[in-house]
Amino acid sequence: MHPRAFAILLLSALLALPGCKPRAPVELEGAATEPATAVRQLAKRVHDNDLAGFARDALPPADLARMETAWREGRTRWPLTELPLDNQLLPMLQALSAPGAEQKLRRGFDRQFANQNRDLRDAARSLGLFGAKYVQQQGDYSEDERRHYPQLIAALGAWAEDAPLGDPKRAHAAIPPLCAAARRTGLTSEAALNEAGMLGSLQRLGPFFAQVKTGIASYGLDIDRSLADLRTGLVEQKGDQATVRLHYPLADAEIDTVVHLQRRDGRWYLAGYLAEADKMAAMETSPEITPEATENPTPKP
Repeated sequence: MHPRAFAILLLSALLALPGCKPRAPVELEGAATEPATAVRQLAKRVHDNDLAGFARDALPPADLARMETAWREGRTRWPLTELPLDNQLLPMLQALSAPGAEQKLRRGFDRQFANQNRDLRDAARSLGLFGAKYVQQQGDYSEDERRHYPQLIAALGAWAEDAPLGDPKRAHAAIPPLCAAARRTGLTSEAALNEAGMLGSLQRLGPFFAQVKTGIASYGLDIDRSLADLRTGLVEQKGDQATVRLHYPLADAEIDTVVHLQRRDGRWYLAGYLAEADKMAAMETSPEITPEATENPTPKP
């Protein structure tokens, strides 16, 4: 398992134990400002499994149209590239959609993981330690990610040590609906993704993402609750630049971090998403760009 599996799932997969005592989150200072509201809107889209709506809110219309074209031409898979292990999504959909996948996956789980709770607990502990170190030392993480991800890794690592990951009953129950949801997407090849387009693919992936969240909840992690409890506040705004604080529950931890936003055409967007769109625009206008470089973008480790 890659260490980014402990990072957020589909743009910040925010997880929380349902056993936590319910409480009304207190608003952060500046929660009503436009930058803070823009971040909460993205979280709401993920909560509602509206991945296409997430993409529409994440970029200005002109940039969104450019990314849609690049997707159909196989030059990008944004926003899926924001996911940990994004290059494994298509192989996972293929495996879950294959004929007889339910029986094959159940047998594979029983052979490798069933009732191996101690080994899985030790693996979670080791991966948590390694993952935090990896994020701090690798060069492809932004400063915001280096501040955010170690908190996620520590919280999820602690949860995984006690989670019933080796429970055959839970795994056997989770596999069939996941397989059915994967088949309904019809997205089992690069050609299918290209044909559906970015927004079309995200629309199909929404119900699959919802089923993933349901499966995770059976192990004691309620993604939607964390998304609902996410709070934002304005730290600083200077002209068209803003820093927004995020605070949300994750397992037994409270995650606190910041993100940076830029205002473009009168609306606020995450700076990292705009940078991705600007990079695509620069690639399209560069005379040195080659088909090979765009058709096979370098995956994140």
